[in-house]
Amino acid sequence: MKIALTISEKSENSKVDPRFGRCPYFLIIDEETGEKKIIDNTQNLNAMQGAGIQAAQNLLKENPDILITGNIGPKAFTLLSPKVKIYIGAGDLTIEEALNKYKNGELQLATGANKPGHW
Repeated sequence: MKIALTISEKSENSKVDPRFGRCPYFLIIDEETGEKKIIDNTQNLNAMQGAGIQAAQNLLKENPDILITGNIGPKAFTLLSPKVKIYIGAGDLTIEEALNKYKNGELQLATGANKPGHW
């Protein structure tokens, strides 16, 4: 299983970024192999519009099963939700804290966007 997290810094010690589309990086963790990979998303930081769509398309290339983030907008949710389980409420937690909360069932499974577009 692959877990993706939105992260604020290009480091495995980063905090989870509360934004999906405008997070600077994604951390992809392959639980089967232990491999960790950081994906750059900085091209979307200052996008006038479409940051969530672009970020979702880039993330889908990595085939994650789970996404852990702080918040997600409607367009990104629509693109991701058929293929990825999205957990929200992890913004500003450390990666370790977010993973522990996920494993303990303490993060909210998103049933829809929890933020309007372009917030």
